[in-house]
Order: sequence, then C-alpha cells, then structure tokens
Amino acid sequence: MRRYDVIAIEDLNVAGMLKNHPLARAIADMGFAEFRRHLTYKAAQRGKTVVVVSRWYPSSKMCSSCGYKTPKMPRAVREWTCPECRTRHDRDVNAAVNLQKVAESSVGSAQPVSA
Repeated sequence: MRRYDVIAIEDLNVAGMLKNHPLARAIADMGFAEFRRHLTYKAAQRGKTVVVVSRWYPSSKMCSSCGYKTPKMPRAVREWTCPECRTRHDRDVNAAVNLQKVAESSVGSAQPVSA
C-alpha cells in the first residue's frame, strides 16, 4: 500500500453473487466486506485514497483502448476483441486497466475514504 496513493476497487453486489450457487462458496470464503473495510482504514491511516467504482460501471465490457462498450458479455467470455479498434482483451486485465483509469481521473477530485 505504500507504493500507491490511489487504489480503485469495485463496489460488488456480493449478495447477488452469492445467489450463483456454483460460485457461492468461493465468494463467501473471500470475505469481500472485511477486505474492503480493512483496505479502507489502512489507506486512511496512510493518507491514501480508495476510489470505490460503481458496480454498474462497465469495466469488463468497455474497451480500454478506444472506449467502445459492448452491449452484452456473458461471464463465460474471458477474452474478446473490440469490434471498433480490433484490440484483443483479456476480460480481467481490461477491467483492471479501466479501473486504473477511473482511479487516475479521480485523483484531483477524490477524497480519502474514512474508516
């Protein structure tokens, strides 16, 4: 945490994710709420900023190169090619790049999240 001044996380709908029975146990074991709480107070202690990105932000479906947003993307799709700029994306890496962009754009206006 000392290396980064701004950290972006997604506000996930954990209750909704728990309704997906094949994933429910793994999701419940993760302790997302505890992780977020811990990250938030540790960041505040160190004067860092945690940017919580809306669960509705299309981080996986939006091309991190050109901004094109694909209308639908099933969870099973792990890689995709943007129809606009032809950039090939790994779904998770693309989402991470998009979240990084949100965090970077929020630096000027973001306030540290208090514990």
